[in-house]
Amino acid sequence: MTRTSEVTRKTSETQIQLSLNIDGEGKSQLETGVPFLSHMLDLFAKHGQFDLTVNANGDTDIDDHHTTEDIGICLGQVLKEALGDKKGIKRYGNAFVPMDETLAQVVVDLSNRPHLEIRADFPSQKVGTFDTELVHEFLWKLALEARMNLHVIVHYGKNTHHMIEAIFKALARALDEATTIDPRVKGVPSSKGLL
Repeated sequence: MTRTSEVTRKTSETQIQLSLNIDGEGKSQLETGVPFLSHMLDLFAKHGQFDLTVNANGDTDIDDHHTTEDIGICLGQVLKEALGDKKGIKRYGNAFVPMDETLAQVVVDLSNRPHLEIRADFPSQKVGTFDTELVHEFLWKLALEARMNLHVIVHYGKNTHHMIEAIFKALARALDEATTIDPRVKGVPSSKGLL
């Protein structure tokens, strides 16, 4: 079974081509126009063992908002499509990731019930030129389009870069666990028979 998907999204603000292989090798090819987001997506691919390609052109001359948000939308869409009927998956994933003084935790449920809870107080409003409030935008659109329940907790931390990096690594590892095929799971992992 090949669990891959790709999407093209064109608006007046962004043009994005994105592809995902859930069962990849952690390879990425990223041209986002948002350097810090590219760094985070590279970590996401590596730590989730996902193959991820992103080619994006957006109105970054204004700011990084539309590009970051729309990449989140596209990543959520391809994740949902690549998972198909979700038969045999573990469904839930939980990961703790330390990054120097920071400890982040991400818990996911591929439930078809989109929700985001985030507990992270970033000390800085920017990392380089990247607005840290865009982390919430990216995660919310990812959760919404992938139709997953996503909980993000930074238990503690002082360096904003470390905090966001730990979130993306933990997200990748939690999704890797949740998307894993478990041979003991027969059909869809829900008492309802549908996710």
